[in-house]
Amino acid sequence: MCIALPMQVIRPGALTALCRGRNGEEEVNMLMVGLQPAGAWVLSFLGWAREVISEEQAREIDLALDGLQEIMNGAESIDVDRHFPGLGRTAMEAA
Repeated sequence: MCIALPMQVIRPGALTALCRGRNGEEEVNMLMVGLQPAGAWVLSFLGWAREVISEEQAREIDLALDGLQEIMNGAESIDVDRHFPGLGRTAMEAA
């Protein structure tokens, strides 16, 4: 399964940028999102930045991925409120 990962731009570039994420540093193609400043967050999928996101969105995605990793490592349960903080807010807004 492939999912987009949040990555922070370290060294900007028009075509590619050096970015850092949960799996270390990698050169990410920036053609779909354009030049982004150092410190910007993007969602990277298969080496391509697909969307510019906020730092808060990056944090929430990483928390969710941490929860999924815990389950894959054999945890019988996780703290859903901690790993998926947006779920409670979304449910409350929908009510």
